[in-house]
Amino acid sequence: MCARNSIYTTPKPCKHLADYKLRHGFNTYYSIRNCLKTTPNGRTRVAKHTTKIPRCSFCDRYQGRLYFCLMCSSLWCPTHILLHTQSEKGHEVAIDMDRSELYCCLCCDQVYDPDFDKVVVCNQVKDLPGGSKSKTNGFEACGERSSKRKRLDSGIGLDLKKSKLLVSMRDRRAKSCYPLGLRGLNNLGSTCFMNSVLQALLHAPPLRNYFLNDRHNSIQCRKRSGEKLCLLCDIDAISSAMFSGDRTPYTPAHFLYSWWQHSSNLASYEEQDAHEFFISVLDGIHETESKIRNSGKDDGDCQCIAHRAFSGLLRSDVTCISCGFTSTTYDPCVDISLNMDTSNLSSSNANKPIKPDEKTGASTLSGCLNFFTRAERLGSDQKLHCQNCQELRDSSKQLSIRRLPLVLCLHIKRVEHSLVRKISRKINQYMQFPFSLDMTPYLSSSIVRSKFGNRIFTFEYDNSNSSAAYEIFAVIAHSGMLESGHYVTYLRLKNQWYKCDDAWISEVDEGIVRASQCYMLFYVQKLLYNEAIEDSSFVHISPRRDPFDSTAGCS
Repeated sequence: MCARNSIYTTPKPCKHLADYKLRHGFNTYYSIRNCLKTTPNGRTRVAKHTTKIPRCSFCDRYQGRLYFCLMCSSLWCPTHILLHTQSEKGHEVAIDMDRSELYCCLCCDQVYDPDFDKVVVCNQVKDLPGGSKSKTNGFEACGERSSKRKRLDSGIGLDLKKSKLLVSMRDRRAKSCYPLGLRGLNNLGSTCFMNSVLQALLHAPPLRNYFLNDRHNSIQCRKRSGEKLCLLCDIDAISSAMFSGDRTPYTPAHFLYSWWQHSSNLASYEEQDAHEFFISVLDGIHETESKIRNSGKDDGDCQCIAHRAFSGLLRSDVTCISCGFTSTTYDPCVDISLNMDTSNLSSSNANKPIKPDEKTGASTLSGCLNFFTRAERLGSDQKLHCQNCQELRDSSKQLSIRRLPLVLCLHIKRVEHSLVRKISRKINQYMQFPFSLDMTPYLSSSIVRSKFGNRIFTFEYDNSNSSAAYEIFAVIAHSGMLESGHYVTYLRLKNQWYKCDDAWISEVDEGIVRASQCYMLFYVQKLLYNEAIEDSSFVHISPRRDPFDSTAGCS
């Protein structure tokens, strides 16, 4: 797991940006709004009204990153932007043209300003279908609303202006054809990995029920702990915003900073791995709840929302080849990482995308799970000490699933490392995966029965009342190269698929989902999935009811 910062502090504002705003206010922010253009994938860029290719004012460079000076509107490459700042007093703040992010030339780093962020968000809302084309200077229309839907049903304490806003939100929600909870997330600069995982997590039925039922109350949490930063509070705020009925893209800037405090080794504006981010968020949730509960229990007995939803148990059987003695160990897990079967592909073909209708060398999820649970003979350099033979022996190892979680996360390994060439490459091979998944063949009980025969009928871990039937509800796909790519999430709500591409939400058919290069697959137990379909509003759940009581993990 990732290292953590024990001291949480409020981020210090950039002195140069503060001085700039003190001298010029928001005038420059307003003046560049017409230059902000939102691309189809939801990213906002700075595009000057000219037919010429943008180039550095010093070296005439046009490839790579360029910065737009807020004072003189000149363009500079990363090499010469500092030279411009040092020669021109007061020209310390610029804009990254590709990401629409403020950049301090003296600090040599991106800086965050909520006022500038509102300008960018207003432009994105304007460019959305049905978005307002008004060019007023007000920021009110882009204010973040974080009240839960059930709190919106009450008008107590609302003034006239807020009441009108509430009616407007209800009207938009009633006219929208999308289910409640579908809302885009603004890209804060190579944060598609974060947005894709958040979409999947917040639509996982156990986590969605947990936050919508106020199982983590932010106000009480702050009073109890006294800490300004809390990862659970930030996730609760995003969940509230997602299910508030507002369709304008939400900016999870505060959550990003809070996550940086929990995972300092991943704190940067560079693209991160979505799976690594997923693990670090679950780890952060576990850590935060453990502090609240003052609990020191192991993950297997942990009652935090992360482990109650995602925790399963793997069984590992190591068998001596000579005498047949088997040593069994159990390891908790929050996901299962699966290798893709590339044995039928050459090294050149593995890098080329294979269409789903091409039969040659196609991987399947069932094949990956069979590969994961098959017996594997360990090499001669991996001899283990046999307790029965009392010496080092050749052995075989077999994994199986002792206990299934409520939410099953399957991570597809798409990175292949070459020890000879000492390089890594992405596997662009498509994989076939079912929407309904039966995990029975991969359970420990099934593996042992198939190994020793039907004469063994009962096991200590047998639980015939539990369900191994799962339904898919989210797919995180990755496109592009290993060094630079893009993540999107496909959500399955009421048997309809929706594509979440940062700030943009669109309805897609299942063929698009099946043809995607899946990287993470999220399944939920079928009982919970059916309950989510029946509950069309997603919030009609009694606060007294524990969403985990009706279903339990299976073995």
